[in-house]
Amino acid sequence: MKIGIAGVGGIGSNVAMHLVRSGITNLKFGDFDTIEHSNLNRQFYFRNQIGNPKALCLRNNLKLIDETGNYDSHIIKFTRENIKDFFKDCDIIVDGFDKKEYKSILVEELYGSNKIILTVSGIGGKASDEVKVIKKTDRFYIVGDMESDIKEFKTYSHKVGIVAAKVAEIIIKMVM
Repeated sequence: MKIGIAGVGGIGSNVAMHLVRSGITNLKFGDFDTIEHSNLNRQFYFRNQIGNPKALCLRNNLKLIDETGNYDSHIIKFTRENIKDFFKDCDIIVDGFDKKEYKSILVEELYGSNKIILTVSGIGGKASDEVKVIKKTDRFYIVGDMESDIKEFKTYSHKVGIVAAKVAEIIIKMVM
């Protein structure tokens, strides 16, 4: 089973890290962004990687955990025109986007496919007691508190980590 991750910032990089540490190492992921100092508080990157592409650094970081894994990484900006083709060989897709317009593209373009989609909503703020998993269908899950938009609330490592761990948990239960 191959896991696809769209966007490897706070959610995507941490989901990938949790999966690899749990023995799931067949991953395909993409992102067009580079690492910034402000990312280090919640993403699976390091100071010496600032300025480098997230997708390539994530692959390198995952190899430090398990060098035998299949980490198919791409520098890509996802669009309606390329997202289906990019994830055509993946069984489960994780939404790691932080912008609503990209989340919409992922869900609208992939929802009718045979793929399982895990998206997140509400990862901002300090409080994590309202983080939950909503299973909309057998193939569509939402994880988060459903309210704390990152445009209104600062992001903190512990809450991003909890949401990413819950996403990874869903995948681990399906795969293992």
